[in-house]
Amino acid sequence: MAVDDVFPIVTSADLGRMLPFYRDVLGGEVHYQFPPEGPPAYVGLRFGTASFGLGHDPDHQRPAGGTPPIALWLYVDDCDAGVERIRAAGGRIVEEPADQPWGERIARAEDPDGNQLILGQRAAHGG
Repeated sequence: MAVDDVFPIVTSADLGRMLPFYRDVLGGEVHYQFPPEGPPAYVGLRFGTASFGLGHDPDHQRPAGGTPPIALWLYVDDCDAGVERIRAAGGRIVEEPADQPWGERIARAEDPDGNQLILGQRAAHGG
């Protein structure tokens, strides 16, 4: 067996709240919606060459008192600007941007359901 592609799907009881966050705040491009008309049960988004899915699950609940079982790492061109964009949209910033020992700059935020988002800015390579 050879795997040629992998993409995460995040489910939410409130897809109508999640979609604008991933589409408008984070800049995902909707490339698929089912059903094609009316409230979606599933939406496929693209971030650059990466695919990401949002699914509606009316019974979805965040684990009681625990960290959500998923963390999404998003590479961005400007970590600080990404944090400000999320903050301006009312998002929760868990950890402010900071330079890391391996050279990247990262910050941590949450999506509307409390899933962890890690904004990573790649290390600048001098030459």
